[in-house]
Amino acid sequence: MDKLYFIIPAYNEEANIEHVINQWYPVVESHNGQMVIIDDGSTDHTYEILRNKEKEYPLLTALSKKNGGHGATILYGYQYALEHHADYIFQTDSDGQTLPEEFEMFWAKRKKYDMVIGLRKKREDGWSRLMVTRVLRLVIGICFRVRVPDANTPYRLMKGQTLARYIPLVPIDFNLTNVLLSVIFLKKGCRVKWLPITFRARQGGKNSMNMKKIFKIGVKALKDFHYMNQLL
Repeated sequence: MDKLYFIIPAYNEEANIEHVINQWYPVVESHNGQMVIIDDGSTDHTYEILRNKEKEYPLLTALSKKNGGHGATILYGYQYALEHHADYIFQTDSDGQTLPEEFEMFWAKRKKYDMVIGLRKKREDGWSRLMVTRVLRLVIGICFRVRVPDANTPYRLMKGQTLARYIPLVPIDFNLTNVLLSVIFLKKGCRVKWLPITFRARQGGKNSMNMKKIFKIGVKALKDFHYMNQLL
């Protein structure tokens, strides 16, 4: 049986995390998978909630680390899954924007592709996030000469073997880990499939991102992309 790990980063998600666990756990259970939620140094009660839910759900593992941002947190989760010999790794976020019922169409494609990634055609998360995605797509095309329809979607299923091969290319403190992995998989000739998904507005709590932070990450990404392109 394929060993499947669900990796979910969380930062100050006390308003959402219990609902997200309740939503996704039946999917984890039906695949005899492992749900790993990584608390990224939250300042609210997120980790406390996670530890309580661990007692209720045997397939849930709660981890905690020093705050390092989304990219560093999912990278931490990916490394954890690989260390535990995951055959497949699925990643989504803890804000309730994605739907568990759309997972099965991804799982059905797992044998044919190294990565199956969501394509957010209809988005409810605001114009600023949509603009970021469009600009990112343009920058990736210029820097790496590859076309990535939606590089940073937090709804992706990856083969563990392929991820293990290329994850060393991602710097530990990289802000846009999923973006870079999307690019690497394409640049290395891996089989990548985009499937349309629903992407709702945040279901509760406050978005930790703002335009100032997005701009700062974008400037750093340009520098990082230029350096990474020389390595790829």
